[in-house]
Amino acid sequence: MASEKIIEVPDIGGYKDVEIIEILVAIGDSIKAEDSLITLESDKAAMEIPSPYAGKVVALAVKLGDKVSQGSAILTLTLEETGAPAAAETIKPATAPVSEIAAAETPKTPETIAARPEPVAQAPVQEAGAAVTKGRIPHASPAVRAFARELGADVGLINGSGPKRRILKQDVQSYIKARLQSAERSGGSGVGLNFPALPDIDYSRFGPVRAQALSNIKKLSGANLHRNWVGIPHVTHHEEADITELEAFRRSIKGEAEKQGVNVTLLPLLIKALIVTLKAYPSFNSSLGNNGTELILKDYFHIGVAVDTPDGLVVPVLRDADRKGVFELASTLTDFGQRARARKLKTTEMQGGTFTISSLGGIGGVGFTPIINAPEVAILGVCRAQTRPVWQDGAWAPRLMLPLSLSYDHRVIDGAEAARFCALLARTLGDIRRVLL
Repeated sequence: MASEKIIEVPDIGGYKDVEIIEILVAIGDSIKAEDSLITLESDKAAMEIPSPYAGKVVALAVKLGDKVSQGSAILTLTLEETGAPAAAETIKPATAPVSEIAAAETPKTPETIAARPEPVAQAPVQEAGAAVTKGRIPHASPAVRAFARELGADVGLINGSGPKRRILKQDVQSYIKARLQSAERSGGSGVGLNFPALPDIDYSRFGPVRAQALSNIKKLSGANLHRNWVGIPHVTHHEEADITELEAFRRSIKGEAEKQGVNVTLLPLLIKALIVTLKAYPSFNSSLGNNGTELILKDYFHIGVAVDTPDGLVVPVLRDADRKGVFELASTLTDFGQRARARKLKTTEMQGGTFTISSLGGIGGVGFTPIINAPEVAILGVCRAQTRPVWQDGAWAPRLMLPLSLSYDHRVIDGAEAARFCALLARTLGDIRRVLL
């Protein structure tokens, strides 16, 4: 015949008035011997109190925040008929992780006490990726940590709703639920960061305002740029190329180009140097596979060139740029620019790029961070060349220096490879004869 048993706090090493920071069972739960019932937190460590019997919980004698000592009643248990005391009823404090001990030993100043939230009845719904307190040590019992590990959750990313911001089981559940909902909202792309929405501000309160609708190009490109920025780990490497001789060469062929009705700018020559560099470093002319485990290396060179239009940037693609001469590249670029500004580019002319150039050379600047045009893995930014003194052969000499800014996907390309890529590109621009090698 089943009997009831009041489970009390065992010997906890002489501690008195120890706070209950977590209740791990509820009325109606069936438990086994050695299952944890509550978690206590002393000044030195956290400890779980296990049950010496198996049975069913019929009443709780404590609540969160209560302070207990040895002999304090915890709950009433209906014992199983085969229930027997555990081998040892003397409970030793559970070995707490170093991080928890450090948190428990933090001096209790009025500021830290005021900063601690009051206990709440249930865990708030937590957005996936929501910011946690910077430098906060995750505070959770061994049982909750084990539960989080089973679900693949990092307790360091979870906000606790228990006393002293302790992470409870329901906090882990809320976090996992929010992550799943986030994945659904982001279409499985893994890019759903779920930032808090910007406040809706009435700017007219501060002065006269005018509303202007974004162009369709900016609406479409804006969404893609945002996705690429938050979904790709960008790194930007800056380099300078000495194009003094290159500019002299460009000017020397100006007359011949004009006879063919072509205006040769720096850009066609830059593309020829870029092709040489891409062939030497094929990972820059690739795309990361959708499974994230393979690299798609491309044996063709379709170079996208960003064109500034009144409605926003568009990126027509020079197909098979490696097979075109400087004059043909210059002619195609001029045609693209004219038709882009007249909004006469075809959709197919803006697809299939393997690498993109964004040039601000006609405007100015000394460097910037261009956003990668996915599914490409790198993009080259170019600013205005400037003549300045450079120490060369034991003397200062005026040299025309071109600033280059290479943004790359750090999942595919590491810093050393990017530096070598830029170094080769700069050397090729410095001596365009390298294109023949």
